[in-house]
Amino acid sequence: MAELPEHGSPKAARILAAAGELLLSRGSKGVTIAEVAAKAHVGKGTVYLYWKTKEDLLLGLISRDFIALADEVVAAVTADPELARPSRLGPNMLEVAARHPYVNALQTGDDVLLGVLADDPRSATLLETLGAGAFLHHILPIWRRHDLARDDWEVADQAFALQALLAGFLTTAPSLKSRLPVEDPARVFAAAITALLGPERATPEQVKLAAEEGIRSLNGGRSVALAIISG
Repeated sequence: MAELPEHGSPKAARILAAAGELLLSRGSKGVTIAEVAAKAHVGKGTVYLYWKTKEDLLLGLISRDFIALADEVVAAVTADPELARPSRLGPNMLEVAARHPYVNALQTGDDVLLGVLADDPRSATLLETLGAGAFLHHILPIWRRHDLARDDWEVADQAFALQALLAGFLTTAPSLKSRLPVEDPARVFAAAITALLGPERATPEQVKLAAEEGIRSLNGGRSVALAIISG
């Protein structure tokens, strides 16, 4: 695959940075190519050399954020395979997602920031491959195979319950934290995952194998996000 434009072009990098600042401060409806170009100190034509439409540019930003998240999780699990345990990986993903504003916006359905981008098929593809709920759906069978999750009920039902749990924490934990006496929502989330999936009986070797499979899954999703950027 060709190198991303910002890797070889300072102008492209400035355009992405400018578009990111405008997207976060105004939402997609408030972003125009003219303003992006002015903020990046380039002409409008230069922006169109790299991106055909405003939507391509902004979805490129979101895709890059998903790639950055995947890279962060892969690096962490590579350094510490024990992080692949459900009770650790779930809270870690919540923590990592909080550091990626575009990922968080897409996962929580932030219409103010996303606007029409929320309905773009490419956004759905990102959620289906690298969204936290989708990733947990993909990794659940891995956990089950390696004694990290109970396997005495239908995997589809278990995946639904797990994704519902994650969605609840993603959408309600930030707003409820100030009103409930919970100092560490991640700890509560870890306990909830264990209550749902059961005790983790895996050996260290099984955990290592689960980590390797999980990394392959993330890298597969990363390739999809790169393909979206490349068009």
